Amino acid sequence: MNVLVLGAGGHGRVVADILRAQEAAGNAVHFVGYLDDDPNRNELANDRILGATDNWLSVDHDALIVAIGQNRIRKDRFDALAAGGAHFATAKHPATVIAPGVRIGHGTMVCAGAIINTQATIGLNTIINTAASVDHHCRVGDHVHVAPGVRLGGEVTIEVGALVGIGAVVLPGVRVGAWAVVGAGAVVIHDVPAGATVVGVPARAVKESIS
Repeated sequence: MNVLVLGAGGHGRVVADILRAQEAAGNAVHFVGYLDDDPNRNELANDRILGATDNWLSVDHDALIVAIGQNRIRKDRFDALAAGGAHFATAKHPATVIAPGVRIGHGTMVCAGAIINTQATIGLNTIINTAASVDHHCRVGDHVHVAPGVRLGGEVTIEVGALVGIGAVVLPGVRVGAWAVVGAGAVVIHDVPAGATVVGVPARAVKESIS
């Protein structure tokens, strides 16, 4: 499967490395190249940018991954591409631990060192970043970013578009609402309403939820 990566920034290069690692491990995956709307990124990426993101149909490929860290932008690009008939790959670094029975949606990226335990469900176009752990029976929605080093206890729910920041801990059974933000290093012991931002130990709201 030939995979195009949309986005040649830092996260895009991480995803390209995941695809290369998959190919080296014997998976039928090949990184084709990047698409990006910033031509200056040709100087930053290891590989030539093959065109702007709108030119995806003109580059030979089997599937795409939208490698953009910001959840809303990634969602908008994913939805537009899906409406245009795009097919999406799932990037899973070989240095991950993913239990049998875990379901992972198309377009999702699981980075090196991540652990996803039994009966967890990961949505579409989501990032499970470096060394994050997702424990049993968690439900992680579409377009979510679980940042490096996050710890989700068992039966946690992370709703669509939420960001769980670097090193945060979410206790078992807690729900983080849609498009909420959990600050880096926070310890979440109570449910977080949709659209709220919480920080600290224990986590407390610094931005109220959406009405």
